[in-house]
Amino acid sequence: MAKSASLLLSQLDELRQTYGPGVAPRRLDLLRHLEGRSLGRAEEVFRLHEHLCFLRAYPDDGEVLEQVESMLDGFAARKDLGRFRRQLADTGIAGTDINYRFYWVTAGWLAKHWPDQLSIDWAEFDRQDELLEILDLLMPYSETPALDQVDLTTREWIERLKGPDETDAAFLIRRFAALEAAKPWRERIYERFDVPLTLTPAPGTPSRTLAKYKGKSPTAFQTRPLRRGRPDLKQETGRRPKAVRQLSVREGRRLIDLARQAMVTRQRDLDAFANADPRDVRMVELGSGLEFATYGLLPERRLLLECSYGMLMLKNGVPFGYALASTLFRSTEVAYNIFDSFRGGEAAWIFGRLLAAFRHLFGTEVFSIDPFQLGLGNKEGLASGAWWFYYKLGFRPKDRDIRRVLRAELEQMKTDPGHRSSQAILEQLAADYVFFYLNRQRDDVLGRVFLGNIGLQISDFLAERFGGQRERRLETCSHEAMDLLGVRSLEGFSPGERLAWERWTPLVLILPGVTRWSAADKRALVRVVKAKGGRRESDFLSRFDRHPRLAEALLQLA
Repeated sequence: MAKSASLLLSQLDELRQTYGPGVAPRRLDLLRHLEGRSLGRAEEVFRLHEHLCFLRAYPDDGEVLEQVESMLDGFAARKDLGRFRRQLADTGIAGTDINYRFYWVTAGWLAKHWPDQLSIDWAEFDRQDELLEILDLLMPYSETPALDQVDLTTREWIERLKGPDETDAAFLIRRFAALEAAKPWRERIYERFDVPLTLTPAPGTPSRTLAKYKGKSPTAFQTRPLRRGRPDLKQETGRRPKAVRQLSVREGRRLIDLARQAMVTRQRDLDAFANADPRDVRMVELGSGLEFATYGLLPERRLLLECSYGMLMLKNGVPFGYALASTLFRSTEVAYNIFDSFRGGEAAWIFGRLLAAFRHLFGTEVFSIDPFQLGLGNKEGLASGAWWFYYKLGFRPKDRDIRRVLRAELEQMKTDPGHRSSQAILEQLAADYVFFYLNRQRDDVLGRVFLGNIGLQISDFLAERFGGQRERRLETCSHEAMDLLGVRSLEGFSPGERLAWERWTPLVLILPGVTRWSAADKRALVRVVKAKGGRRESDFLSRFDRHPRLAEALLQLA
């Protein structure tokens, strides 16, 4: 008697994340039987899809990979998927809808690439009346008599105003793009309305099902059990990546699109990917099919002080998570996220390789994790046990109150090995940063230095000198900084370097003791500022780290 599809899927579940002798043939047989069988519940279709995504990243051998890719290529055409399509919305499975309130840059990117598939979810649109109030500002002035006097709803107006072959979402996004306003203003105004969008499936639209980077690295087959142990982070960070490759602008754009799609299909939006610079995309190769695509920000999106990079983590080309790094003072604040489909595997080992990449790229000596990543105001972080994950890898809190709570918890665990921290205790533990030091412990690191104080000092300086006429007078700051640092002209500066100079000059003028710096230190400061707006923001870090007087001055301001 033939086994039911549900039973076959349950047997596949039993082999989940299991590797070794004899496993591949059993798995392959189950996959072949499931390929032509229809499953009876939406949850079962989802489970099969998650197996396939994981196995594409971690295939036993070539036969399993070929079978998995064949099933994924045809997944959108499965009859059971068609039957449960509505129930599987927002899963990122090919052939299903994606609903999300995308931020401006991502909304514009979707409207550019898939305008016919993008629509407004009117049933979820809470701020229609507010949009109606400014609709006349989005249209040519000649249309204002109608907009002022004809009484239509927001939806009725957009239906009336848009082109006959244009979706409501594409029309609205295009009108915001045409708004005569600076880019940051346009972005803020659009996002104020929190427009809910729906992306319907079509060939080429984003999906988790088909997401894969087809690079040059050979496939690494998983013939041994997954690495589930906890690495020695000091030892792990000493192991350099196998290679770091600077990618062409064209390849950089491909990887930016892949990262954006990875976020869209998971109802997320990440500034590091939305505003990535295709000129600053590198591939970090770590072996065993593990690669980190590393993205720098466009010059206009960079922070004033810290250097920020995003990473899309790939296993055999399949996106399985992302990371963020914010670096200054040879310290890096880390955010680390493994996508749901890939959890329970090699998270600790991969984290060790991630820190090794950060150390190699940014010269990091101290790593920190911010409270949100640990679970503060983050239910997902609390539920995942993030705080204890990092503690067991060697991260430690500095806050005295948190250390007192920690000691009490550790004592309870000694007397009761089955003890689990309550949510209330986890929230107390997550109230401040935790740190991992590769060398000596110090306090001049991100998570201990409050950079907001530097911003306040800049504001006080500009308020006292220029009040409400800041923009007009910022040119004064530029000329004064040029005189101070011996810069004769900005003629040789690139647009990004000019922008960085404009942003940094008020800070330059308030640096303690800067007027007494040597000519060499002043020239070095000019190179630091230019690097902030250069092609690769990490060059700013290397120049900053070679300028101890600048670091000392910033710490005094903070």
